[in-house]
Amino acid sequence: MRLIYLATLCTLVTLPCTTAAAKTWEPSPGHVQIPLWPGVAPDALPPKGPEFISKTEGLNNVSKPTITVYSPDTSTNNKNNTGVAVVVIPGGGYKILAMDLEGTEICDWLTSKGITAVLLKYRVPSAKLYPARGSIQALEDLQRAMGLVRSRAAEWHIDPDKIGVLGFSAGGHLAAWISNSYEKRAYKPVDAIDKVSCRPDFAVPIYPGHLWIDRNKFELNSDIHVTNKTPPTFLLQNEDDHVDPVEHSLVYYRALKAAGVPVEMHLYAQGGHAFGLRPSKLPVSKWPQLVETWLKTIGMI
Repeated sequence: MRLIYLATLCTLVTLPCTTAAAKTWEPSPGHVQIPLWPGVAPDALPPKGPEFISKTEGLNNVSKPTITVYSPDTSTNNKNNTGVAVVVIPGGGYKILAMDLEGTEICDWLTSKGITAVLLKYRVPSAKLYPARGSIQALEDLQRAMGLVRSRAAEWHIDPDKIGVLGFSAGGHLAAWISNSYEKRAYKPVDAIDKVSCRPDFAVPIYPGHLWIDRNKFELNSDIHVTNKTPPTFLLQNEDDHVDPVEHSLVYYRALKAAGVPVEMHLYAQGGHAFGLRPSKLPVSKWPQLVETWLKTIGMI
């Protein structure tokens, strides 16, 4: 009887640990997370708890940012690698990260097209949005990630002049932010990687937020300083997006056009928010084909 009790007790003790371990995010087999920072990340905030995936599949409490490299399959033909790389930036309102819907699923699509995908796991949540419009820690992580990818371009069989960003929702805002915040790091440089350019060669913000900030005025977020050096940009959003209204794309499009930046925008009547790559009967679900065509028109592939 005592042995049965001990066995039952051990099961009860170990079960929560096993369940908790299963709720942390890990990349698929064969892929390894690479830490972004050699030590403590700049402007680090005390973590609110251990990293875990919530019931809504969002990754919470990220305090140790990483990148994970997904390379095209070149086992049968090296020509399958276009040399293009895309840093994939999941959304989540700067509170969580949609690592599957707007992360690994996007990486699988990109690699199938011969594009190296680099999945960014950036710090969330922030203590506050800076300045009430975005996370400075997330921008720091993205700048660092871009420099790291470009510094290891030869190792990862990437053309250093063909590295772009693709982000969703808050990640779409980050894609726009770094497109206009690359000349100076948002943090004090820590090593040689921070001397490498973090400018994207192209940007794809999908249903971005945090760009239109005043419901009474049609004005762009003042942190986004568009110039004629802002990289070519592809924008896409639905008119029935009630999380990030279509004005976020429209106001950025207007600023890009005024600065003479090559920009292509697609607006759809239906599809809402946070649709990722998941198929539907709606026309917006064909957006990956549009991005692929656009990458050809700007000379990336």
